[in-house]
Amino acid sequence: MNCVRIADRRKNSKSITVKIAQAAALALIFVMALSAKAADDRAVKSRVPPVYPEIAKRLHIGGSVKLEATVDAQGKVTDVKAVSGNRMLTVAAEDAVRQWRFVPGPADSNVNVEITFTAN
Repeated sequence: MNCVRIADRRKNSKSITVKIAQAAALALIFVMALSAKAADDRAVKSRVPPVYPEIAKRLHIGGSVKLEATVDAQGKVTDVKAVSGNRMLTVAAEDAVRQWRFVPGPADSNVNVEITFTAN
C-alpha cells in the first residue's frame, strides 16, 4: 500500500511542476506583450496641426483619420500611412504627422495616431 502512495505523490509532484512551468511561461508572455505595447507609445515632442482642406470645409466633411507612423530612434517620422478615414482628409492628416517630432527612443517604432477634423 505504501508503494502506491509514493508513486501517486511522484505523479502529483510532476503535475505541479508542469503547472508551475506553464504559469511562468504565461506570465513571461504577458510581460513581453506589455513591454512591446509600451514601446509603441512614444510621447509627441512637437505637433503640427493639419491644414483642413478647403473642399472638405465647404462640403462639411469631418471625422477622424487613423494613421500609422513609423518613427526612428531620434524621434523623426520616416513614414506615414492612413489606416482609416475620409480620403479628402487623409492627405492633410498624413502631411501634418510627417512634420511631428517624437521623444527619442531606443529603436524605430510604429505609433498609431488619430486626428479628428470637425466641420464648423
